[in-house]
Amino acid sequence: MKSDTVQRHGGPDGWSVPISWAIVSITESMNGVAARQETGNAMLPIQGLDHLVLRIRDTNAMLAFYCDVLGCTVEKRQEEIGLIQLRAGRSLIDLVPVEGPLGQRGGAAPGREGRNLDHFCLRLEPFDEAAIRRHLAAHDIEAGELVQRYGAEGSGPSLYLEDPEGNTVELKGPPDA
Repeated sequence: MKSDTVQRHGGPDGWSVPISWAIVSITESMNGVAARQETGNAMLPIQGLDHLVLRIRDTNAMLAFYCDVLGCTVEKRQEEIGLIQLRAGRSLIDLVPVEGPLGQRGGAAPGREGRNLDHFCLRLEPFDEAAIRRHLAAHDIEAGELVQRYGAEGSGPSLYLEDPEGNTVELKGPPDA
């Protein structure tokens, strides 16, 4: 493959396109619906991914993989709720054992019939709760209660909501906002 192309593998429908096309195309969904164009004034000021929460069965194996293999470090343990937070650069990877208080809320253990991803968190700044709620309401989306939660940059305001397929998305503001 030339360095100025991107190639998709995986069967007879694989393709190769110039990088410039791939940058545009990667924002399109697989069914051909074009992504929404940026208008210059983002509705929610997303700064990046704050954290990802994995529901786990084997704490020791997961800690060995994420810490010993990938180089994450244990940043915080919240034993009372069953949460281990690992530092991964500027973000966190949260491990939630399925037998703990948080893990029991997610249903079956990770596998063919159980969810592995609990939720993901988008970091917003500024975090204007009223403006966020107005924006969500305009799209018929209701967010949960505002709660201070610990994330990659410390404790800050946080709202949970669900995407159309039931995935939980957390919107999180800066620490002490």
